[in-house]
Amino acid sequence: MTATSIHLPLPVPDYPDAHPPPALSEKEQTLYDRVLEHFSVADYIIPGINEDKAALIVDEKIWLSYECLLRYLRATKWDANATIERLEGTLKWRREFGIYDKITAEHVEPEATTGKEFLFGYDTHGRPALYMCPSKQNTEESPRQIHYTVWMLERAIDLMGPGVETLALMIDYADKAKNPSIGTARTVLYILQTHYPERLGLALIAHLPWLLHAFYKLITPFIDPITKLKMVFNPVSNENGLFRTAADADASSADSASRVFELDQLAKDGWNGSQLFMYSHAVYWEALVKLCEDRRTSMAAAWHRIGGKVGTKEWDVKVAARDETSKMQVDLEKAPTENAQSQT
Repeated sequence: MTATSIHLPLPVPDYPDAHPPPALSEKEQTLYDRVLEHFSVADYIIPGINEDKAALIVDEKIWLSYECLLRYLRATKWDANATIERLEGTLKWRREFGIYDKITAEHVEPEATTGKEFLFGYDTHGRPALYMCPSKQNTEESPRQIHYTVWMLERAIDLMGPGVETLALMIDYADKAKNPSIGTARTVLYILQTHYPERLGLALIAHLPWLLHAFYKLITPFIDPITKLKMVFNPVSNENGLFRTAADADASSADSASRVFELDQLAKDGWNGSQLFMYSHAVYWEALVKLCEDRRTSMAAAWHRIGGKVGTKEWDVKVAARDETSKMQVDLEKAPTENAQSQT
């Protein structure tokens, strides 16, 4: 039997080991409360923004979640004043960069036609996998290339299930791939490290030729130490999954805890997974956009239902949205049976 290619993103899984955020220590709770109070005042405005437009919009209140405030607190080593400053810097950047209005699917779609970046599958921690294929570059360097990378990062966040706050970055340098310029690489690194703290869970870099090692040495000074620890070069796969090292793969079994990807969540091309994913822009793009739009709509509705305020937990929002979606699916499945019974 001939295997069938798949052209669609995989649905968000229910990660079995997911759990709500742990309780904070007394000191941590005090610092968190200070940050929360700052952004919760009724007349709060974002510094540096035209005053008549500086009040928080709904999307920004949703973004200022319990977990978001904690990510920034951890990134600043629990300095409340520095956290507030960084959060306000990101709020201003998101406005100016155009996260909520300019950076749309229509704007970045010309960058997406070859599948140089796509979201597909989830690692063993439930993190969405963002694939990057530099050999499929189809445009000249421009701000829109950076817009596209940020847009895809935002979509990866859309696809994070309950208890998941990070993504798995998959970069494949096969087929004579070229790196972006040092300037573009530094800009993207700055955005990721400044405005998306603690969002990278793992970075797997495959088929890295020795010539490109020089590029990574050049940008290494601009990569923070924590991010460096998350980078894995030339991971190894076998029948048990994808592993960080050959040693992990050699010592693996069917239930190995060191596995970073199950084969059925991994693309075959370039990564030796069991999914015959083939990027077809006409099919994939519309499906990804709809999947993410539906999830954002569902989570926004859940956010409103459970209180709709700064500091709402992402865990509560995602669980409420998941449960509502499951209820709607059950109702849809029951409807034909109930209609048939009523007609009888």
